[in-house]
Parts: sequence; C-alpha cells; structure tokens
Amino acid sequence: MSALATKVCGIELKNPIIAAAGTFAYGVEFKEQLDLNALGGFVVKGLSREPIEGNPAPRVVETASGMMNSIGLQNIGVQAFARDKLPALAKLNTAVIANVFGYRTEDYVEVVRVLNAHAGLAAYELNVSCPNTKHGGIFFSNDSVLLAEVVSAVKAIARRPVIVKLSPNVSAIEPVAIAAEQAGADALSLVNTFVALAIDSKTRTTRIGAGFGGLSGPAIKPIALRMVYQAAKAVKIPVIGLGGIATGTDAAEFLIAGAQAVQVGTASFWEPRAALNIAKELEQFLRREKIGSVRDLVGTLKFPS
Repeated sequence: MSALATKVCGIELKNPIIAAAGTFAYGVEFKEQLDLNALGGFVVKGLSREPIEGNPAPRVVETASGMMNSIGLQNIGVQAFARDKLPALAKLNTAVIANVFGYRTEDYVEVVRVLNAHAGLAAYELNVSCPNTKHGGIFFSNDSVLLAEVVSAVKAIARRPVIVKLSPNVSAIEPVAIAAEQAGADALSLVNTFVALAIDSKTRTTRIGAGFGGLSGPAIKPIALRMVYQAAKAVKIPVIGLGGIATGTDAAEFLIAGAQAVQVGTASFWEPRAALNIAKELEQFLRREKIGSVRDLVGTLKFPS
C-alpha cells in the first residue's frame, strides 16, 4: 500500500486513515476485530489528570444520518492509562496518538508531563473543546487567547508533536486555526462534534441524559469539508480532517480539500473495521483515477471559474 504512505508533522503513516478519539477506546480493545498494525494510526480516548466517570445515561442516540453522544469524557485517567494500557500499545508498529484534555491549562500540561515519561506514543492531540474553569467556563476553542495559552504551555514541555483538535462551534475557523499555529501547534485536526439537541416528543424530554450532545456522522460531512478547506488555506502546518467519513471517496474528498490525513470516528460504531475498509477503498480510488500517491490529492480542490 505504498501509494497510501504519507507523513504528517514527522509522523510516518502507512496510510492516511486514523481511527478517531472517543470511537476506538484505548486501541487494545479492538485487537480481536482487526490488525491494529494495518491502520495508519489511531487516537486513544481522551485522557485527563484524574479518572472521570462521565455523564448520566443515555449517552448515545441515533439521529438522521449520524449520531449524538454525550459520554462526558469518561476515562481511566492518565496514570492508569500509562500503567495498564500503554505497555501493550508500545509494542505496536503503528502511530498511536494520545488525546489529552483538561479544564485548566495546568491539567493539559500535567497529562502530557506524565505521558512524556513513557514509550509508545507518536504524538499528542489536544481536545480544546472544554470549558476553562479557571476563567469562568469560557471554552478554550472559542477564545484565541486561551487557546494560545494552552497550546504554548503544552508545546513548551511536550517531547512529541502536538496536534490541536479544533471545535466547529465557532463563528469562523480561521482565527483559531491561526492562533493554534502561532502558539506552536505542529498540526491541526478538525472538526470535533457540533453541539446539538435531540427531543423525545412523547415524553417531552431530551434523548440524551446530559441534555445537549455532540452531533457526528455523515450529516456533518459537508460542513466539516468546508471548515477543513478554510483551515488548510489559513495555516502552513498540516491539517487532519474528520467529520462523517465512511468511505474511501469521503476520505479522498477531505484530502482534496487540503487535509494531509483523515480520522474516522462514527463509522467505527457500526463497523469496527471501518478504518481499514476505508483505506482499501481509498487505494482503489487512486488506482481508478491513475493517481500514483495519496499525497498528490492533497489541496487539489478547484472552484468553478
């Protein structure tokens, strides 16, 4: 699959298809379902300083052409991850990326500090779609100053590349993409989920236990494509695209929009082998279109004259 080989911020990828955070557990749980080493890479679910139990059920609900979730960032905490999960991940021959989140800049820094001391990771992905409790609950992703603060603080101590995962819940993606780049981000990933609401008309209650949830899946793909294109045009660092990718053609579209790699999330819920299937379909697309390398697709979008 050499036609699929690529590189993002120094990370060698067998193919540009990466399983997204929050949809692939800690990776090891999928070892009976597929060959983890055949993946371009995967991102483990978000890690925090301390374990988090998550939100009340129901946490996931199906929607038209997608799904909503409000897991509440449930995770075992960075110390348990480093002790119980990372040793097995370190034996893999694929890019393993740790998704990191917090509610203060110090939280992100501490999680990365712990992970720095362990082998087995290719990069860190910062989930900045969290409220900053130190500054009155303003979301890191919605404020360029807060975003730059957390990115620069992590970058100052990180021993691996830092990818910043941007939220789509902003008025314009370009300013936050530029702020992350100027603060030292090595790459961007986008988009995260859209804040959404699902209602049970019979009970007149929300269908998600926590009220609002994050919308993902094919329904968001056209908006995600637009934002990936805008971000890729605004920055010089690599962009990783995600949002509703379910086929090899979907992946190709994100590459054409300017992404250098993509992440697959919701599709893994209905097909655990989705990332591998999409990689094979992308390879078939390249052959049909007589394209020698996946890198030749990147940023080739043309608008009507």
